[in-house]
Amino acid sequence: MVGNCCPCCPHTTGASVPLKLSDVSLATAEQLWCTSRDQAVKLRMAETGPGSEAPMTIHQMFLKTVNIYGDLPAVASKKEGQWVTLTWREYYQQCRAAAKSFLKLGLERYHGVGILGFNSPEWFISDIGCILAGGFAAGIYTTNSPEACQYVADNCEANVLVVENHKQLLKILQLPHLKAIVQYKDELQQKLPNLYTWAEFMKLGEEVSDERLDAVVDSQRANQCCTLIYTSGTTGNPKGVMLSHDNITWTSNAVGAMTSLQHGVECVVSYLPLSHVAAQINDMWICMRFAGATYFADPDALKGSLGTTLKEVRPTSFLGVPRVWEKMQEKMKAIGAKSSGMKKRVANWAKSIGLQASYSAMNGENLVPWGFMLANNLVFKKVRWALGLDRCKNCLTGAAPITKETLEYFMSLSLPLYELYGMSESTGPHTISWENNFKIMSCGKVVVGCQTKLDKPDEDGNGEICFWGRHVFMGYLNEPEKTEEALDQEGWLHSGDLGKHDKDNFLFITGRIKELIITAGGENIPPVPIEDAVKAEIAIISNAMLLGDKMKFLSMMLTLKCIVDDNGEPTDELTPEAVAFCHQRGITATKASEIIASKEPAIYKAIQEGIEHVNAKATSNAQRVQKWVILDRDFSISGGELGPTMKLKRGVVVKKFQEKINKIEHLRTVVIGLLNASVDI
Repeated sequence: MVGNCCPCCPHTTGASVPLKLSDVSLATAEQLWCTSRDQAVKLRMAETGPGSEAPMTIHQMFLKTVNIYGDLPAVASKKEGQWVTLTWREYYQQCRAAAKSFLKLGLERYHGVGILGFNSPEWFISDIGCILAGGFAAGIYTTNSPEACQYVADNCEANVLVVENHKQLLKILQLPHLKAIVQYKDELQQKLPNLYTWAEFMKLGEEVSDERLDAVVDSQRANQCCTLIYTSGTTGNPKGVMLSHDNITWTSNAVGAMTSLQHGVECVVSYLPLSHVAAQINDMWICMRFAGATYFADPDALKGSLGTTLKEVRPTSFLGVPRVWEKMQEKMKAIGAKSSGMKKRVANWAKSIGLQASYSAMNGENLVPWGFMLANNLVFKKVRWALGLDRCKNCLTGAAPITKETLEYFMSLSLPLYELYGMSESTGPHTISWENNFKIMSCGKVVVGCQTKLDKPDEDGNGEICFWGRHVFMGYLNEPEKTEEALDQEGWLHSGDLGKHDKDNFLFITGRIKELIITAGGENIPPVPIEDAVKAEIAIISNAMLLGDKMKFLSMMLTLKCIVDDNGEPTDELTPEAVAFCHQRGITATKASEIIASKEPAIYKAIQEGIEHVNAKATSNAQRVQKWVILDRDFSISGGELGPTMKLKRGVVVKKFQEKINKIEHLRTVVIGLLNASVDI
């Protein structure tokens, strides 16, 4: 046992922090994978070097940070307009208090605590408190329907659910088998048995002894499950990805060490859904390993307040999904469009210098182009400061594909984005990019201590990307068949993504096996490169989805860039960039419906020309887009077309717009019939 870290911290106890392998006690395990909640797994440990580090539990990692950095800030959130901070020592004590309360409520070993709400200190404390008490932390997306919430709660056998507010409470009131519900924001609108406010919950465990909690903590092993990450469920019910203590603690250390994070100085802004593995690893676990500070954005972050938070916090690292970076790009372009002629010329000159400098740095040339210092002082420093990214060493993008146009835009501002790649089943990152180690359109190099295998490569070197390492998950809870589909006999995790390496071992994603369009002629076509090319070519297009599976030709569904309202719903109002696109063609439209209703000739012509430019670069006739249609409304999370990280749900879109798809196919058939008839004549 480790003693008190200081006289004023009476209960900093628990399992000792391992310094070498001889200190480690692992649970008995026969296999690399399991699907039962109470089983352990063999760890994919290397004999020496990276991957051979001594395993540790979440509590051991937490305690190590508290013992060394206890007085530094750990988490901060806004209360009545002011930042309120918990130090690492205070944070640890609150997690212990929450763990005791979970035990008092009857949380059983290896049972879940579902957490349903926006990012907050209470979210973190619930998650970690649940783990310390021997349960499984299970985040639930706030956009989930009541039925989806019930599925997750049932699957993890949740004893307790923690919800943000009354809106989320209503989704889970009818769930059976719950011992308690905790609401961490707002006043309770109704008093129900076993429904607690956050303050009430935190006091519940005051009579639970430290010895009882310590006994649970000390019984935990690094190769046992502690967290469930639920997949988005685009092809059926979500699967519970079982992550072990070692999955989280080892990955957090490996990623931070590889990117040279400094202990006690890093800070991040938490705003992406914590039920997603990317946000959880970035915001909670890496910060814990490196004693970073997590500042929580307001719930309306993605509706506009994120920029204000970034300027207040000035994070040292910032993770954005592609749509976040695209929105920043659109906003800056709209501001630039209103600038005077002289300002525009200066900005364009500076961006050309910035792009040149970024490519030079990317290629390891270290050649600073003439005029860079002036461009930096006149433009780049001001842009970074205006975005709140002036201290940011790692501007990260992941969770979905990003376009070359967006990457080059930020490179031109001397603010390169570093792409990550991974999945829930790899505890987040498998490859990462970082300063002086990035290539445009590549998702980086494999995390040190892990391995990549390209299975069944074709003549161009494209194969299925397979993962090996201590970041590979334990299995899917209660789903042995699905687990065996994901993990082969040797224990390699099959991603379902296609990729290839360049000569410097940078990984490039070239497609997804399940997303490949197989035309009626038998040609395999990856849709994302074509979709990205169309969006880059035609500035008014927001989303593009390629169609053509089992069809004789490719077609595409398009949406126009429209303003999103405070509820995240796309409106009919065109964005400033889309309006500018119209004005450049002599069109005064400000609404998508105005363009679609009249099939505005100038806009439709511009879109067709853009499609033709993309087609001109196609590698074969089969990869040319023959028909397209503009949908009445942009894709959204609430509409079901996009997942929580803005990733396109192709199956949902096909089902939702099947009638339009059928019309496109029918139109093509009629046209071909008429052409054939004219030939016969």
